[in-house]
Amino acid sequence: MSAAAAGSAPKPPKRPEHPERPEHPERPGRLGLGRQFNLLWAGQSVSYIGDKVNIFVVPAVMILLLHASAFQVGLVAMAQYLAIPLLSLVAGMLVDRWDLRLTLVACDLIRFAVILLVMAAYWAGHLSVALLFFSVAIVNATSVFFNIGYTATIANVVPVEGRVSAYSNMETSRTASEVVGPAVASLLYQLMGIAALLVDAGSYLFSAGAIRSMRSYGERKKIEQTMWQRLKAGVALNWTDPVLRGTLIGTFIMNVGGPVYVTVMPILAYRGLGLSVGVYGIAMSVAAAAALAGALVAQRVSRLIGPARLMPMAVFAHSAVGLGILLAPRLPSAVVVGAVLSLYGVTMVWYNVCTAAVRQVRIPVADQAVSAAAFRTLTWGIIPVSALMAGVFVEMLTPGHGIRNACKITMVCATLIGTLFAWPPEAGIQRKLNREKALAEAAPAAGTAAPVGSTA
Repeated sequence: MSAAAAGSAPKPPKRPEHPERPEHPERPGRLGLGRQFNLLWAGQSVSYIGDKVNIFVVPAVMILLLHASAFQVGLVAMAQYLAIPLLSLVAGMLVDRWDLRLTLVACDLIRFAVILLVMAAYWAGHLSVALLFFSVAIVNATSVFFNIGYTATIANVVPVEGRVSAYSNMETSRTASEVVGPAVASLLYQLMGIAALLVDAGSYLFSAGAIRSMRSYGERKKIEQTMWQRLKAGVALNWTDPVLRGTLIGTFIMNVGGPVYVTVMPILAYRGLGLSVGVYGIAMSVAAAAALAGALVAQRVSRLIGPARLMPMAVFAHSAVGLGILLAPRLPSAVVVGAVLSLYGVTMVWYNVCTAAVRQVRIPVADQAVSAAAFRTLTWGIIPVSALMAGVFVEMLTPGHGIRNACKITMVCATLIGTLFAWPPEAGIQRKLNREKALAEAAPAAGTAAPVGSTA
């Protein structure tokens, strides 16, 4: 892919010592990372709150309003991720060719319209599990395009030295939304029922307006390579680089078990432990507050330990803490759920921040979209299968073990996958980076430059 256009101004001379640097990024100043990023950040911060309302309300509607079975809950959970293996690679190649800013605006408006259609179906008396499945699938398909374009947007508007800060800010907003999101969602659901989804619809509209207010960037490009060549290039970027390959394998294995755990949690909370919507919402908000604290110190912890060293530690801890769910109901269920999800969220935030920092600095700006598409396809492609199997396993185990034990058995098996197998592929990444750095320092002054990302 040719370098992303960033505006109509003449291009300054390229600096070969920084091939990964965007050509027209805003420099971070004393007030932050620049207006471009701040608008994107504001839109996403509001959208994150709407997303948390959606994530909370949809399972509640299915379990409490539509009386869906565990299999049906797993089926709709699968729809949340189904488009990732089906569309990510194609989306990456298309986003490469489209105007990034207009792509993100269009995605937000489509998601806004779909949520409104769900509400219209409910008011007309036609809401069903099948309709929720297709609506969730369409929203997710649009989100695939948005998330790939969003990743490429950060590379276009934020210089390389500001990206850890940018991702940390985004993670802070995401976890902050999880603090207020579940509590707000539970209150809205108790007051408004399914109409709480209107908050999610409004958040997409706000995000579209914020992104539309940004200056033009990432305009439509002419790509010399064919789509098939770009597809192979995206996969090759993630597989041939040993550092990127380690993050890819580790994330894939973690995504085998993680979606199972998350899908089963509301079933266990509502039907296995008897928590009310309000109590479960409070437990999730307490957990999110802890995750927010983790996001606020993510940069400090990353600098102290090193992002490449912290990644495998975070994966192991993220998976292992899930075993704490076995303490419920021996200990108060709401306390156990809140504590487990707190540690679960903190370690996930650390992993996300470190992985984004290590990966992006090794990928040229021109290849960010297609690389992100390939990474999402290869690592998230297993998620819809895992989410569906979560419902299947609970449904199969319930007759012999009861709903509570069926959920616990399924969740323990899921978290053991990450505990035992997800962290080893990433454990040697720091050694690879140190070896690259040593080779670069040993090279003659006139020799080759250090590999991109060798100081991560």
